[in-house]
Amino acid sequence: MTHDDVTPHSTRDESHRVARARRGRSPGAGHEDPLDPGPGSGPERRSGPSTAGNQPRPARSGRPLPVTRPGRATRTAASLVAVALAVGTLAACGPDDDGTVTLNFFQFKPEAVAQFDEIIEGFEAENPGIEVVQNHVPNADTALRTLLVKDKIPDVMTLNAGATFGELARAGVFADVTDLPVMSTVADAPVKIVTDLGQHDDEISGVPFALAASSIIYNKTIFAEHDVEVPQTWDELLAAADTFQAAGVTPFYGTLKDQWTVLPSFNNLAGALQPDGFFDDLRALGTDAGPGSEPSFSTDYREATEKLVTLFSYNQPNRDSRDYNAGNKAFADGESAMYLQGTYAIAPILENNPDLDLGTFPYPVTDDPEDTVLVTGVDVVLAIGRDTPHRAEVEKFVEYMMRPENVDAYGAAQSTFSPLVDAAPSTNPYLAGLDDYVEQGRIIGYVDHQIPAAVPLQPMLQQLIIDGDVDTFLTHLDSEWRKVAARSNQR
Repeated sequence: MTHDDVTPHSTRDESHRVARARRGRSPGAGHEDPLDPGPGSGPERRSGPSTAGNQPRPARSGRPLPVTRPGRATRTAASLVAVALAVGTLAACGPDDDGTVTLNFFQFKPEAVAQFDEIIEGFEAENPGIEVVQNHVPNADTALRTLLVKDKIPDVMTLNAGATFGELARAGVFADVTDLPVMSTVADAPVKIVTDLGQHDDEISGVPFALAASSIIYNKTIFAEHDVEVPQTWDELLAAADTFQAAGVTPFYGTLKDQWTVLPSFNNLAGALQPDGFFDDLRALGTDAGPGSEPSFSTDYREATEKLVTLFSYNQPNRDSRDYNAGNKAFADGESAMYLQGTYAIAPILENNPDLDLGTFPYPVTDDPEDTVLVTGVDVVLAIGRDTPHRAEVEKFVEYMMRPENVDAYGAAQSTFSPLVDAAPSTNPYLAGLDDYVEQGRIIGYVDHQIPAAVPLQPMLQQLIIDGDVDTFLTHLDSEWRKVAARSNQR
């Protein structure tokens, strides 16, 4: 699911020439300024710190809030177009000559174009006066920010609930969806994840559509061949890795060519092991934060960082030259027992080998199974352009997308969890090892969504794994955080 390295789809520029063919171009990323979260990269997208003081809404549903723990077609006409050309055609659409209202649907996930085409087809069949044009281009964050500068915000969008979304939400780019009827069907936990990223006043800026989890993916066949059970503790995880390594099997397939692929493990280890309220307390220090402060990364992230280095010591020798796509193919081909990736990787893995018998389990970060939590986030949030001239039509489309049958069909195709109240447990066999954690609310958010994108976290993590220098990494992280705090104070 590498969102930046994909072929763009474009249909709106062809749709009036080729029998209204479809369907996808799209925009996204940032520039170097402390408030700019910068480009998302890969499924676990970078983000800025959440707005302090956001309060969870009163519980509407039976699904629990996340626990407080220590501590991302056949109907599509494809064409190769430059981002600038695509952006020039991505303004909010208006009525056609025949009175049809055309909605510009900005869609950031290349691997989900087909699923959204199916949803669009069903919606248009029920609403013959509305046409939805799905747009997708490479580097969605950059294109979206370009549209914002040009005052051409799409009518409706899918976005990853990460840094870019949070910054734009705080800026009031998106419409308030608090009073949409569909919000009563969404559980509180995913809504809190969205609002914690950023709010304009007390608004809710997006409707959670799909949840993705970060876990360890494992090859059931290899586990059975070596009589290894699913680890429940940290020591059991290392013992399993030792068993595979001794048998000549790579324990964890590494893909360090893509810097972001260290993030999933970092998010799991740091999120579960950091003290309560760590980021709130760190932000409260302002420019006093840094190496040696309380709290600090140097003080509070050492255990997580050391464990991160330990996990990646079990990679294959050529890990530095392998990227995410190569990792998906290698794991599908049985080249490792485990894969340190999120549930978003399941679909491309199975595309390479539909018969692979795989499973998932959360990271056991301590030797007490009660400490185990699932790192999850809103992989897809639906947002509405604040100034769309077609608000009624857009709301109708959002309501249609959020129907349980559409949410469930998307989840089955993309291996995501439903955000809906009282959603039935996932029937996806690949997610069976994670279901209980979602149902019990034993979930936490992504740590990297709390770290400003001006902090070069991805290359820092990559270098940490290459050289294993924990002290340098932690000191550097503290220093970069303090730089961002200083620049923020100067504005």
